[in-house]
Amino acid sequence: MRSARFRAKSAAFVMSFAAVAAVTVTAHPANAAEYTVTDNCDVPWITCSYGDLWLFYNSKDIAVQDGYIKSAYTTFYGNVSDHWGTSQYQGSSLTTYRYVFGNGGNGNGQYMKNNAASVQNCAPDDNYRVYFSSGYGGTSQYFAKNGPYGDCNITNLITALKNNNASSHFA
Repeated sequence: MRSARFRAKSAAFVMSFAAVAAVTVTAHPANAAEYTVTDNCDVPWITCSYGDLWLFYNSKDIAVQDGYIKSAYTTFYGNVSDHWGTSQYQGSSLTTYRYVFGNGGNGNGQYMKNNAASVQNCAPDDNYRVYFSSGYGGTSQYFAKNGPYGDCNITNLITALKNNNASSHFA
């Protein structure tokens, strides 16, 4: 009697396991694509024309020498809640754009979150803040719009933010 019950339970367990295994084997992962960009305006679902806030891989003394840019940089326009990048589903496919330093020079191709050392605000009308945490939290540094003659001054990030930049937005 016990043997029959044991066999019935064993058979039920084996059938349950086989059903779970079949579902697991036939399940398809969602399609995903990942791209790297050096300007958030290159992300298709972000509407803007060009980046005004430049974040450089190097400190200002190394980033710009004799009037020439020697460091890789990333440009942003508007609010960027996470310097890691942005993702969005398009149908059943997840598309991710990661922000990297580009345009040649030191740091070219490096992910830009927590890697910036200096900032240049070239916006004629917009002030910006760079934050320690994603989602505009923690310590921040203010960058005023460019001067009346269109000069874009490059400034080192404060110690708390150097290589600890996570988000930025209009101030």
